[in-house]
Amino acid sequence: MKYWRILTTTFILLLVWQFLVYIFNFPKYILPTPWLVFQSLFQNIGLILHQALPTVTETILGLFFGILIGIIAALFLSSFQFAKRWFLPLVIISQSIPTFALAPLFVIWFGYGMFSKIITAIIMLFFPVTSTFYDGLNNTPKDYLHLAKVMHAKPMNVLIKIKFAAALPQLASGLRMAAVIAPIGAVVGEWVGASKGLGFLMLNANARMQIDLMFAVLLVIIVFALLLYYSIDFMLKRLMPWQE
Repeated sequence: MKYWRILTTTFILLLVWQFLVYIFNFPKYILPTPWLVFQSLFQNIGLILHQALPTVTETILGLFFGILIGIIAALFLSSFQFAKRWFLPLVIISQSIPTFALAPLFVIWFGYGMFSKIITAIIMLFFPVTSTFYDGLNNTPKDYLHLAKVMHAKPMNVLIKIKFAAALPQLASGLRMAAVIAPIGAVVGEWVGASKGLGFLMLNANARMQIDLMFAVLLVIIVFALLLYYSIDFMLKRLMPWQE
């Protein structure tokens, strides 16, 4: 039933798009019709898939390391008071600086290859993981902690077996957000400086006024983000069947 709702919503949006182009008579270099976008997609499918490979690689690696760094950062901040006082402001500051301001520096420091794009994705997505997981660790039910104290549980056991387990639902929310943000980070890095990738292809299409190709690439990015989100959502539901 859920998939029928998604298909119905998509169909309605396409109809509205087509209606707007027809009513306002937009030229195709301003807003192409959905038919032109799908036509461009099928005509350039080989090129798009070739350019999608580095973007997918950057996204997956950025997502993996971003999640890993986010989990470690949350555990560190939650376990040590000095870390909360000294390092939490640094984590917040890292998100207050626009990514477009940092991405050119990453290109200068790390070059035009994949590494600068992976770093950009990590910077964008590790904060939701850190923030949600940190909140989950700090909101562990007090009864669990009191019981552990009465039973003289070791601090490491309390952290792993009680706090970590209790914070899994919040961590799952952070992982879902990270799955959506990761492709954006990779594409933003490619916009700033790259020689391949979907972001690079979009810039070239924009320079040639191939707006239908830009929309086709954007459609591929959206589908990839949805697949990534629902894949992680499916995995989380299997790993945590008790959580709605």
